[in-house]
Amino acid sequence: MCLRPLLLLFLLLHRSSAAALPPRSRHFYFSDYSWSAAQQPSPESIEVSRPLPFDSLIPSCTLPLLSHSFGNTVGLPATVADYSPPTDCTWSRAVLQLSASCNGSQSDQIAAVWLSGAELLRTSTPNPTSDGIFWNVRKDVSRYSSLLQKSNISLAVMLENAVNGVNDGVYLLNLTFMYYNGAGISNADDTFDFPMSMEVSNLEDAFSLNENPADLIVPISASGGEGFWFKIESESDAINEQIQVPANTYRAVIEIYVSFHGNDESWYSNPPNSYIAKNHLLTERGNGAYREIEVKIDGFSVGSVIPLPVIYSGGINPFFWKPLAPIGAFDLPSYQLELTPILSKLLDSRSHTFQIQVTDAISYWLVDANLHLWQDHKSTNVLAGGIRYRNPKTRVQRSEQFRWLDGRAVVQSNRLCEFKGWVSYSGGNFTAAVEHKLVVDNTVEFNRQGKEKLLKVQVEMRTITKGKFQSMESSNMEAEAKYYLRSVTSEFPATMARLENRVEGRKVRGQWSKDYDNMQQCRGAASGPATTYHRYEERDRAGCYRRRVYARDGSIASDTTTNPCGGSAAV
Repeated sequence: MCLRPLLLLFLLLHRSSAAALPPRSRHFYFSDYSWSAAQQPSPESIEVSRPLPFDSLIPSCTLPLLSHSFGNTVGLPATVADYSPPTDCTWSRAVLQLSASCNGSQSDQIAAVWLSGAELLRTSTPNPTSDGIFWNVRKDVSRYSSLLQKSNISLAVMLENAVNGVNDGVYLLNLTFMYYNGAGISNADDTFDFPMSMEVSNLEDAFSLNENPADLIVPISASGGEGFWFKIESESDAINEQIQVPANTYRAVIEIYVSFHGNDESWYSNPPNSYIAKNHLLTERGNGAYREIEVKIDGFSVGSVIPLPVIYSGGINPFFWKPLAPIGAFDLPSYQLELTPILSKLLDSRSHTFQIQVTDAISYWLVDANLHLWQDHKSTNVLAGGIRYRNPKTRVQRSEQFRWLDGRAVVQSNRLCEFKGWVSYSGGNFTAAVEHKLVVDNTVEFNRQGKEKLLKVQVEMRTITKGKFQSMESSNMEAEAKYYLRSVTSEFPATMARLENRVEGRKVRGQWSKDYDNMQQCRGAASGPATTYHRYEERDRAGCYRRRVYARDGSIASDTTTNPCGGSAAV
């Protein structure tokens, strides 16, 4: 498995004896491309984000766990190491730090880290050059505390890499766990009683996986022979796992990890099959520009998400991504669905089929999941009941208008899901309600006889979570995420690409809110030069953080951080 660099090319269409072709048969498409930068020292590759709130603290303890060179690893099993938590160490937060480097030419790769079969991190690599590259990823993995407290379990890393006469780069990867002592989550010997131990005014922390980690994590993952992810080749190639949920569970969340490759690596820009057939194109990257990750339990849909259109470091134009990584490329997001309102379907001491599928998928997707469960340690059985279950099928509308190589395809969809249920356990009675809304509007347009491609992706996901504990006043939390991706790739006036990639989010809780805005603007030619501007801003109760980075021709031209908003420092 390997991610391959992408670049704009213009493919010649082959004539068919059965049908005539349009007057002009040139049509641009992304294709394999071996790229190496000019000979110059390479700066650290970075993905701009807000530092973790405890980055300035000294770790209580540090555990270097794995150092390995990934050379010719295609088809080999994952690299493993034994894991046990450090002794004589008090901690409440845990961070996974991945430090890596590579010398030589290579294409971008996908990688993942699992602990006892549960995925902790999905990441991709920057494009290496003969001058060498290095990068670091730090992720708060406190949500996996129940696993991190266990001894004599296995940690596994998968990074498939092919070394040959063209690509000779070898990745040196180091993994280290860092443990911090601070407020916010329980220590190893503490037990959460959600929501009994939390104040209703702090619903966000109660529902946050890192602030309130689960007692038990059940991996929905493969055997590990070729990584613990499942490989999905088509829409019908779904994951089906039998799981028995413990009878004393009072909260459940499924966390999904996905990445897309091969013919679906840039699914968000794929043309419909009718366009490919009409113009006799040779590409297999079709099925249109819509994908949806849906979760079912015993055949009943319990929610869905639209994946963030992550661009890998070879995507659109590789010159955009040195040294700034695309949004989400170093720490691909996971997606959470709250299952607490439907616990009544699971607490019957029977095994249930958890299914994950990708709508309209083509080869291939790498998918796995973690089931987070909170348990009542004072009871062997929890009572639960359903109040409302409304999850209609997604309404998808497609429209196409093509004249030979020119025209557009539009996909619009929406879905509104509502779940409400109650839970009764030793801490009291709790009612949970979730409303989840998806709205998608994607357009792929071709002009200039197929030599110019315009892409517009707009996705909105909004989740409203309501909690009511016993006779107390109901408390609500609203979370909204929006994706925007707009690009223009054209042969005129030269082979050029322009891109705007943006992720916005907002969480609202009572009198305060948390907002973030993560945006990239890129412009460049197929053979350079290229510029990338990255703006990141986040505001919450703790203050605000801003960072603006401008990269030109593979180097950082300016880097300004503002934290708090009253002052700034240029790097």
